[in-house]
Amino acid sequence: MRTGVLDIGSNTGHLLVVDARRGAAPLPAYSVKQPLRLAEHLDDDGAVDEAGQVALLGFVEQAQQVAEDKGCTSVIAFATSAVRDASNADEVMALVRRRTGVELEVLPGGDEARLTFLAVRRWFGWSSGRLAVFDIGGGSLEIATGQSETPDVVQSLQLGAGRLSREYLDVQPVPDGTAARLRRVVRRSIAGDAGEVLRWGAADHAVATSKTFRSLARICGAAPSADGPYVRRKLPHAALKEWLPKLAAMQLDEIAQLPGVSANRAHQVVAGAFVADAVLELFGLPELAVCPWALREGVILERLDLM
Repeated sequence: MRTGVLDIGSNTGHLLVVDARRGAAPLPAYSVKQPLRLAEHLDDDGAVDEAGQVALLGFVEQAQQVAEDKGCTSVIAFATSAVRDASNADEVMALVRRRTGVELEVLPGGDEARLTFLAVRRWFGWSSGRLAVFDIGGGSLEIATGQSETPDVVQSLQLGAGRLSREYLDVQPVPDGTAARLRRVVRRSIAGDAGEVLRWGAADHAVATSKTFRSLARICGAAPSADGPYVRRKLPHAALKEWLPKLAAMQLDEIAQLPGVSANRAHQVVAGAFVADAVLELFGLPELAVCPWALREGVILERLDLM
């Protein structure tokens, strides 16, 4: 079965075309993505502005055509934090439906964490024991922990790299006072609910997903994506702590030149690094393993399970 997964994220629109069947790993056949930055296209009332809506419609129309060209029998379309939290979410979804015929499903933050957890569990398997999974998106940070395929705890915090960059980081390099404020806000937010995760005990395997974590791991020395998905990658806390003040002191064009960083995401790297540093510190983790599967794969796997 050839299926398209259309993911409207807070940073990027991404269509992943996969060949999928029950009992087998989804096999990527084609991928197209486009920077949307919806988390940064919110007006003072928290609504997706006109420019954001135009970008969204354009990408959905493009994705539709690609899915048809590649022979997809179905397309699963969903949106995450930026649309979910927008004050005009219903109007945006109605506009997409009216103009393109695509029914966007808005995933609640808990479902986003749960499906990402499912993907990580299937990737690492039962031998990984209790998992703790962290995903930094553009609009939110998802956290999940559990012993089975269904997590015991899921959390979705408004600590996405795009959201924090928009709210706190209007200049780069980052002034010391701004960096201290952001660090304080992030740590207090995560610590406020950390006990709910920690009460289940230490994880046997702590895992990071998402482009932000992958970029930080690459900056800290992990293998490039060209080496393939089966190379073991990790994000060590010691290396990240060394890089964090360097990143905050860099110009944007310097960050964009770092390995694993794309030009359209360079402005979010510092915010993402503060979130990753807080996660590692507050949960007492020396490192995070990096998983190539995340939300899109979780959506596909759950759909296959229900077939």
